[in-house]
Amino acid sequence: MTQKTVLITGASSGMGREAARLFAQKGWKVFAGARRVERMQDLVPLGIATVAMDVTNPADNARVTDRIIAEQGRIDALINNAGFGLFGPVEDIALDAARYQFEVNLFGLADLTRRVLPQMRAQGSGRIINVSSMGGRIFTPFGAWYHATKHALEGWSDCLRFELEPFGIHVSVIEPGMVGTEWGGVVRDGMQECVETSPYKTQLKPFIKLMRAYDRNPRATDPEVLAFEFYRAATDQRPRRRYVRGFSARPALFVRKWLGDGVYEAILRRGLRH
Repeated sequence: MTQKTVLITGASSGMGREAARLFAQKGWKVFAGARRVERMQDLVPLGIATVAMDVTNPADNARVTDRIIAEQGRIDALINNAGFGLFGPVEDIALDAARYQFEVNLFGLADLTRRVLPQMRAQGSGRIINVSSMGGRIFTPFGAWYHATKHALEGWSDCLRFELEPFGIHVSVIEPGMVGTEWGGVVRDGMQECVETSPYKTQLKPFIKLMRAYDRNPRATDPEVLAFEFYRAATDQRPRRRYVRGFSARPALFVRKWLGDGVYEAILRRGLRH
């Protein structure tokens, strides 16, 4: 049988890294992409091809996809995992920074996806797996730009799924909850830089404290658990539209959907008082 091939972005840490290891263990040819390629050297002995790439750079996306097609002749799955969270008051965040948030979390992802589609259409199969967040369906304080990208990704993925279904290509969205990665620390450190000069510092300080608790939360889901969801999305005979996994994800989505915005916002305010 032909060996299946997957490209995973954001593979230098967290969920992307664990997914690269899992797919390789399952016999797939894995191309693990990230800007910090030096952090992936221990993946090479597992047979994983590590590639330096920045999804916001179209030349990088073209180089990597062309290499995969030249070497493997096919791309069975693309896992768009690269992303980051820009948090802070809307008034304090420069629009250039907000635009970069969209470049990474949406437009870079879209460029890379467009480059694999001709090959997938030609082979009559493929899986596009977009890593969103429970934040694609809810919101948290000071996350306006981050949540905007994830809400946009959800709608973009739904439309893309309809477009690609006739060609045997399926689109799934992964919606992680709280996962034990470096994400919370990066968000907190970015906010810490501006808190003392912000007119919103009274509200920011308890939120930053909450993010510290996020880092230490023993109930945060292991990244390996999400890696398995990535694998399910790539291999399920009838892949789901959405895979929800991770601490607090399902309860948060339930409250927002069934109890309404008022109850959901009351819970957020209560959390910031503790």
